[in-house]
Formats: sequence, structure tokens, C-alpha cells
Amino acid sequence: MLTFGILRGVPSGYLDLPRPLAFAHRGGSAHSPENSWRAFEHAVGLGYAYLETDVQATADGVLVAFHDKTLDRVTGQPGRIAEMAYRDVAAARIDGTEPIPLLEDLLGAWPGVRFNIDVKDAPAVRPLAEVLRRTAAWDRVCITSFSAWRLRATQRTLGRPVCMATSPVGVAAVRFGGRVSAAFQCAQVPVSIATPRFVRRAHERGLQVHAWTVNDRELMAALLDLGVDGIMTDETVMLREVLSERGQWHPRQPA
Repeated sequence: MLTFGILRGVPSGYLDLPRPLAFAHRGGSAHSPENSWRAFEHAVGLGYAYLETDVQATADGVLVAFHDKTLDRVTGQPGRIAEMAYRDVAAARIDGTEPIPLLEDLLGAWPGVRFNIDVKDAPAVRPLAEVLRRTAAWDRVCITSFSAWRLRATQRTLGRPVCMATSPVGVAAVRFGGRVSAAFQCAQVPVSIATPRFVRRAHERGLQVHAWTVNDRELMAALLDLGVDGIMTDETVMLREVLSERGQWHPRQPA
């Protein structure tokens, strides 16, 4: 197993905690509504050091922790977030009860917690950079996206290095033996891609491998045996139990 600390020339401590890393996917949506304050609070209470979330930006440039481009599925209200004023988005409720968090508020609520941030739409790129500048949370975030274009745009807009996960283009490069830019420090992949060969090739390239979204106890154990460096789960209690049984649970230390 490779040793990771300050990786590939990037001055970020994001990945320097003892592995395997445990990520609360959308805060841990098996226990509370996804990307809600209750979900994040529950995961932090369990001792999670890493919270995974998504970002969208409103028409007036406010960055919210929300997965979909539209409100419909999660809130039951219509509307595309990028076309709505924040005051209207703020009136919607996740599962009918939970307010939609601002990313800036989440970063401020738990200064010792690290956030894995999926940039879901182009309008979120600039507001994300502004939030990170205001909060100085550079070493507490890892940026990812299914879009290579959005990742490049985010990198340019940030204007300084932060931890970044590969796009699907980078994942394909690892799978097929290609080169991966030194701008990336980890590959975050679905379970089907986290094979022994992929993990080995990623490690050879100095990349950690984080598997998502893993909600089965036996699969968690199998992936850990395989040598993945992190697991993202909705089942935050289950993953903590699995890691604790193996002596691999590393709870967040109080600030």
C-alpha cells in the first residue's frame, strides 16, 4: 500500500487522515433526509471526519448543498435551482420538513470536518470559489464532478490548488493504463470499477481510491480487503460498525 500525505505536489492536508476514510454520502441519507442539516449532524455525531455533498447555485449566485438541478424529487416543489432566486429555493423543504443548507454554513458549523463536494452544474463553479475564499477552507475540501469541463473550470476559477478527484476521463485513463494529470489526488468510483486491477493501477499513479455508494456490510468488508482507501455510504452507522470491528474506525478528533 502506498503512503499518501502531501500528494502530487498539492499543498492540501485533505487526505492525510488514517485510512480507510469513511465518507457520509449526502450526509448519510439512510438515517435522515439527504443533504439535510439532520443528516450532516447525525454523521458528525457518529464521529465522521468526511461529509460528502453536492452543490448547486441559484440565479443570484447563492451556493446550496443540493444534489439535483431541480427541486422536484427531493422537495416536491417545481423549479430549476439555477433559474430561481435564493429566497424561493430557501422556501422549499427537503422531504417537506428540512431546510436546504448553504455550503458556507456547513463549512462554518464544523471547522474540523472535511467536505467532499460534487459540482453538479456549471453555475456553481464561481460561487464555490467565492465560498472557499471567504471561509479559507482550501485544505478541508475535495472537489469532484462527472464533468471534466466543470472540473477544469473550477480549477481555473479557484486559482490555487485544492484536493481534486478525477473526472470519468481520468478514471478511464487509470482503467486502461493511461496517464493521469498531477492535478488529481484520488479516484472516486462506483463499486463495479473498484477492481483489484483498478486499485493497483490507481495506487501506482499516486491516487487514492474511494468507492461509492456502498450500503452493504459484506461489500464494505470486501472492498476494504481489496485495499480501497475510502468508502462512501448512506449507511453511516453500518460503515462505522464494520470499520470498528476491523479496528479501522478513525473517528474525527474534537477541534
